Order: sequence, then structure tokens, then C-alpha cells
Amino acid sequence: MHFTDNSKSAPVGFGKILYFHWPLALLVLTVSCVGFLMLFSVAGGDLSTWAQPQITRFVIGFITMLVIAMIPISFWQRVSLLAYFLSLILLLVVEFFGDVGGGSQRWIDLGFMRLQPSELMKIALVMVLASYYDWLDEAKVSKPQWLVLPIILVAIPTLLVLKQPDLGTAMLLVAGAGVVVFSAGVSLWYFGAVIGALVGLVTAVFYTRGTEFEILNDYQYRRIETFLDPSISPFGDGYHITQSKISLGSGGFSGRGFMEGTQSRGNFLPEKHTDFIFATFGEEFGFMGGITLLSLYMLIVFFCYVSAMRNKDRFSSLLTIGIGSTFFFYFAVNMLMVMGLAPVVGVPLPLVSYGGSAMMVLLGAFGLVQSAHIHNVR
Repeated sequence: MHFTDNSKSAPVGFGKILYFHWPLALLVLTVSCVGFLMLFSVAGGDLSTWAQPQITRFVIGFITMLVIAMIPISFWQRVSLLAYFLSLILLLVVEFFGDVGGGSQRWIDLGFMRLQPSELMKIALVMVLASYYDWLDEAKVSKPQWLVLPIILVAIPTLLVLKQPDLGTAMLLVAGAGVVVFSAGVSLWYFGAVIGALVGLVTAVFYTRGTEFEILNDYQYRRIETFLDPSISPFGDGYHITQSKISLGSGGFSGRGFMEGTQSRGNFLPEKHTDFIFATFGEEFGFMGGITLLSLYMLIVFFCYVSAMRNKDRFSSLLTIGIGSTFFFYFAVNMLMVMGLAPVVGVPLPLVSYGGSAMMVLLGAFGLVQSAHIHNVR
């Protein structure tokens, strides 16, 4: 990428609001409203169960997004390393004092909400890598010695998240970081080596099962088996994906109608308000509804990429690309999982699934995108 300087000054004061990326903000609002409607539906028409708390979090998060957007992007670049280390400390706190739920230790109980530090790390990792490659001379980007630090920055939180265990979030950490590194101009040969290493790792995963050196937990191996053939355990480990496919299939082309989904209303579909909310959406709104939601998601990513290409400095561009790509992997993995095209890894549908940490962190991340967009005139 080539970045040029511009003699124009950045907007100041209330003039910043004129530079706000309103189409992006409206898309985020629209997708979130879809989430509110679906949470209202899966609760059987009750607003207070899931929809009302989610709306409250969204309002707080949206205000936070506006505040973050008004702060110069240069400030966020200066605090990127601090954000990374604070997120890392919180991951360590989870390791020793975290709350356990569903067999995983991923949360810190703050009283008014449960914080999932791995959500913070998704954005903090993108921030620190963007800052690093903004500082690094472009001629050094592909030099082996200058790749050591990024590898360490990615490996430490990924290993901590895997230990929770949370394979889905670990995958998102690596994927988001990989896009930033690729966009910074690192040679494709390194990515070829990584792909080769992943093939070796997958092979090792299967060959070490049942030994004292096995890489994954038993339940993760079972998830892989049920992904390949859900029928081997239709009422056990394959129950989630079997019911999810039934929900999606019963929606047909146009869906059964709002609040008419039999799978969710009959409580056949597990995690209907979190990881598998897209299955309920597909049952109620059908193929056309699913395509419409996917289009809204893709527009958000598209606007992020366009904003990144128009940014005048390297940090802003890499940060925006990284956040947009992380968001893409977020909904792509969830949708593939719900459709049975990827193993069940516990990744919620962004801005739609019920959850405080994911909602707040995503809105904060879009605040960073807005800050880069507003302050890109140098």
C-alpha cells in the first residue's frame, strides 16, 4: 500500500460530525434492530427476557462508539500497546479467577455483566499490529527478524484463549491478525509456510487423539466427528446441528413468518438466543431473509474496506481493514457453523446474538473505524 500526505487539516469540534460515516452507523443500527426483533421472538414475545437488556447495552455501546469516534485516531494509536497488555492481563485473570459456563472458563463476573476478555483481545490485537507496522519501515516488513514480535503478539493470547478452551475465538484472533499482517505487505511465502504448518497441525490433531499428547479436548474431537456426520449422534453431540438444519430447511424460500418458528417456540433448538439465533432467523424469514441479512453484513465490511483505502495514514488503514475483516470472520464462521458447513465452535452472530461483551466491543471497534474515517484528512 502507498500512503500520501495531505496538506488539509483534520476537522475539529462539532465539525467532526459532518465527517461521521453515517451509512456505516445506520447499517450497524439496522443489523442490531434485527437482533432485537429476533430476541423478542425467541423469548416468545417477551421483551424483558433478552431484548430489553440487549437494547440497553446497544444504547450504551452506541454512545461509546460516538465518543471514541470523536477522539483523534492518533490517540488510539498511542494507547494500542496499553490496550493489548490490559487485554492480556484480563485473559490471565480469567485463567485463574474466571467464571465457568458450559465447560469453558471465559468470563470475569463484574456484577452488572460478565466480561469476556477474549472479545477485547480481538480488537486490541488488531490495534497493536497496525501500530507496529505503521512504525516499521516498509523495507523491513518481510524480513524474518521483524516477524518475530508479531508472531509472539499473536501466539500468547491465542494460546491463552485455546486453554479456556475457546477454539472459535482463537481462530478469529489468528484470522484477524493474519489479514493485518498480509495487508502490511508481508511476503506470501510466509503465508504458504503457515498453511503448510496448519496442514501438519490438523494431521497431528487426528493422530494424537487417544494419546497422552492429544492436542484437543474430547468434546472438540466429538464436534469434528459430528460436523462430518451429525447422524452418528442425533440426540447427543449432533443434536445442535441437526436441529439447526431442520430450522433452516423448514423456513423455505420466504420463511414461516415472524414469531412463527416452530423449532425455537417449541424449544427444540438449543442456544436459540446466542450461537444459533441465525437458525431461528432462517426459519422465520427463509432464504430471502438470510440473504438480506448477509447483504447487510457484507455492506458493513465493504464500507470498512472503502474507508481503509481512503485513509491517508498506514495505521488508520491497517486498523480499519483489520476490524472489518475480524467482523467478516465473525459472522462468516457463525453462519457456516449453523448451516453445518463448519464445526460448532461457539461463535455468536455479531450484533444479533444475545451477549454483552460482544455487543459492546464491536460497537467500540466501529468507533475506532469512525475515528479513522473522521480524522483521515491530515
